[in-house]
Amino acid sequence: MIQTIEAVIGVDGKVRLLSPLRLPYARRALVTILEEKPNKVLLDSTLLSESALAEDWNKAEEDEAWSHLQQEQ
Repeated sequence: MIQTIEAVIGVDGKVRLLSPLRLPYARRALVTILEEKPNKVLLDSTLLSESALAEDWNKAEEDEAWSHLQQEQ
């Protein structure tokens, strides 16, 4: 299934998704750079939610649940 997810790419090249995304396994993605600047309010709220989301994402249970993606190294 193809999905379109809105994101912001910072000047440092880091991609920040504007909504949470869970995938059953790693996927390829295409990135289209738009000419318009991101909405500052939207970007600020995304950055503010990053630490709250990190609390869930950085749990040992999450590492275990996604560990099968690390095994192909």
